[in-house]
Amino acid sequence: MQKYGEDRLSKLPDDILLTIVERLDIADAARTSIFSRRWKHIPAMLSKVVITVDPFERLRQWSNKKLPYYDAIRLNSTMIEATRSILGSRSANLYTIRLLRMKFYLGDDSIFIGQAVSSTVATQNVGFAEFEIMTRKDGSLCSDEDLLNYGRQLVSFVYICPTAFSGVTSLKLQNLRLPESEFPKNFGICRRLEFLSLEYCDMGILSFLELEHPQLSELVIADCHFEMVDLKWLPKLTLLTFSGWVALDDPLSFGHVPLLQSVNITNVGLSWHKMLKLSEFLGQATINNLQLNFKSEKIWIVPEVPRELRQVFHKLQIAELTNISEDCDLAWIMFILHGAPYLKELCIRMWDHLCEIARDEVERKKCAFSEEKKDKGLEWDASASDITHYNLAVLRIIGFQTEVKFMRFVRNVMEVAVNLEGIYLYNKPVCKTCQHVVRKPSRYPGSWKQKISIRRKINEGMCSAAEIYFPQKITC
Repeated sequence: MQKYGEDRLSKLPDDILLTIVERLDIADAARTSIFSRRWKHIPAMLSKVVITVDPFERLRQWSNKKLPYYDAIRLNSTMIEATRSILGSRSANLYTIRLLRMKFYLGDDSIFIGQAVSSTVATQNVGFAEFEIMTRKDGSLCSDEDLLNYGRQLVSFVYICPTAFSGVTSLKLQNLRLPESEFPKNFGICRRLEFLSLEYCDMGILSFLELEHPQLSELVIADCHFEMVDLKWLPKLTLLTFSGWVALDDPLSFGHVPLLQSVNITNVGLSWHKMLKLSEFLGQATINNLQLNFKSEKIWIVPEVPRELRQVFHKLQIAELTNISEDCDLAWIMFILHGAPYLKELCIRMWDHLCEIARDEVERKKCAFSEEKKDKGLEWDASASDITHYNLAVLRIIGFQTEVKFMRFVRNVMEVAVNLEGIYLYNKPVCKTCQHVVRKPSRYPGSWKQKISIRRKINEGMCSAAEIYFPQKITC
């Protein structure tokens, strides 16, 4: 018979105890070391160490996106204690850390976190090391002085803890203004860097950013005030996400990016924004996945003839055009199909997302939103460039309505794409936040009878074998 109070859990092998501890958050994992001598060394064996302030992020949301100063200090103090407890107890080189992820607030006390990580990087085998460094204020609330102050704190942090940054493979920064001489210096210290995210960062308004790095494979630049970002030499870059720019001319320059595969570009087209010619904008880059998000405002690309586009589109296989205003026509989108002979999937999302659209007329004038038609200058005559497309297999339209422009566009694609297999027509997405705002009535076919009628109208006189589907609604 077993004795009352016998600790059978502690008799389990180390690998089973480690599996149990790895399912806990880092704070609970650290506490297991006080159970008994048997448990004391288990947290030091963790292969995945994730120490973040995520549970406390809601504090900033509740306080108008500004975290009180002493709350930030308290949260970082908790981070420092957890970091020292977990990393300080590890024996050198015995157990590999597969993932080390740190998320904390930038401040003078960040250095203590950096020092603990520096020691670990210097003495342990660390696979992926990720830093997400946040600021006490949200970017929308930061003054120029705030940006400069956060920039100075980061420079000091990197200067004191270069070893920590030399081992970082993923770095997320926000709300910083760095001197022009400091950015390449700090960026260069991160020799193992594979992922870089910059949000509300710059070197001064309308500054010039030149990027060179031998290992960087994914880059995110969001709402930064650069006049130009030059991807000068990024031989391993495969994914690029770029959103929001203030430049009057092309905001990006594609230099040596031979492995670039996917480009995701988002922008709210204002009245002064230049309309981009993709053949010139993408330069020598040859991508296979292109995503363009227009945020339900002015379209900021220009239709081009096939001979201009094929240099950059000859490898393109997936094209996604999202958040096109419901006021726009669809005919101009055909230029992408004409310019990309190997395109396999074309996805279009027409939707006025009221949560993100500025509707107040005073605000729209103040922010220089375009007062012209959102598809002005997008005239496209499909008959002027008659082609047969052999590779397009899938057409998706999110926000489909039984209107002439939709029906005509689907039929145009069917005429051109002779091997089209599936046409997927979705209703408008449903947003839980703005779904109760009064809109014009939906004209999506709801009943089976209506759907059969639409199929017949689309297929009338066509020789296409493509199947037409009406999938369930999408929730955003």
